[in-house]
Amino acid sequence: MKYIIWDWNGTLLDDVSVCIDVMNGMLRRRGLRELTPRRYREIFGFPVEGYYRAAGLDLEREPFPALAAEYIEEFNRRALNCGLRRGAEGALKGLRDRGYAQLLVSASERSALLEQAGRYGVTGYFQAVLGTGDVLAVTKEGIAREYMEANGISRDSAVFIGDTCHDWQVSEKIGCRCLLVEGGHMSRERLESTGAPVAEDIAGILKEIS
Repeated sequence: MKYIIWDWNGTLLDDVSVCIDVMNGMLRRRGLRELTPRRYREIFGFPVEGYYRAAGLDLEREPFPALAAEYIEEFNRRALNCGLRRGAEGALKGLRDRGYAQLLVSASERSALLEQAGRYGVTGYFQAVLGTGDVLAVTKEGIAREYMEANGISRDSAVFIGDTCHDWQVSEKIGCRCLLVEGGHMSRERLESTGAPVAEDIAGILKEIS
């Protein structure tokens, strides 16, 4: 069996503008300078604490868990209306028709992830929907590795698809091939710095995978 391991936020879920708006609301409430889309794609990353600091939030004055909870509460409410990226469901169907089993792996809290995937009618494409147990955006590596080992999935049989350098790092630690897609949470320049192939859009993914 061949496997596709999908990232969710920014890869399949078209949530970049929502993420920028939610963070800008937090910055506005604190009298801080708001982010432009370009600046956002230059500073977003994992661990998320570093991104919060780069955005201007003071984690010494306000603890990260409280800031994360404020962000996630607003994001989860709005994520149910932001939609999938153009071509996302076509790619899921196309890869299923080519014989791939597909997994959804995210640093998002699992119940919120299930709610969002269900809202957009794509849960049925996935063999498993795997998220974290809290809202602090821990690494996806352990989630994916544990599932692969428990289910006898060879790293050589899997392709990890994401929209950030962190997705590439996860794929490297797991030991599987990585394909990145432009238009998500990081600039193309940052994605290309990994050396992984970068598709310009979701449709381009189907051209990269046989």
